Amino acid sequence: MNPDSTILLVDDSPDDVRLTLRALKKNNITNGIQIAADGEEALRFLHPGADEQANPLPALVLLDINLPKINGLDVLRTIRQHERTRYLPVVVLTTSNEERDIVDTYNLGANSFVRKPVVFADFLEAVRMLGVYWLLVNQPVNGRPGI
Repeated sequence: MNPDSTILLVDDSPDDVRLTLRALKKNNITNGIQIAADGEEALRFLHPGADEQANPLPALVLLDINLPKINGLDVLRTIRQHERTRYLPVVVLTTSNEERDIVDTYNLGANSFVRKPVVFADFLEAVRMLGVYWLLVNQPVNGRPGI
């Protein structure tokens, strides 16, 4: 995996963050990881204010739906409304089993919807496949995630 391409992990559960980081490490995904514990923090990272320096865009956003402050659907909506982040790959990675959440995320422009498997071995495999596809196989716009 490309260590120069950051992954933005947006999740408010410390346990889920720990599991995701462990799965990434076990799958030799060496990309830098930026963690946002809520939707507001994620949007501040992606769209800093006028007086703040813009962060480089991540190669991938792993986004939970149920977040404090600004929920994941509103984060996704905002990502797709801004020119800077419109084409940023966003994978919804959530425990939700609601059909409505799947429909809503795709309607808002999510690139993928993945339920977090309960069994760690299954979660490891899901993270491996996400890493391979989104960080190695997928061809982003103009060779990078944003334009």
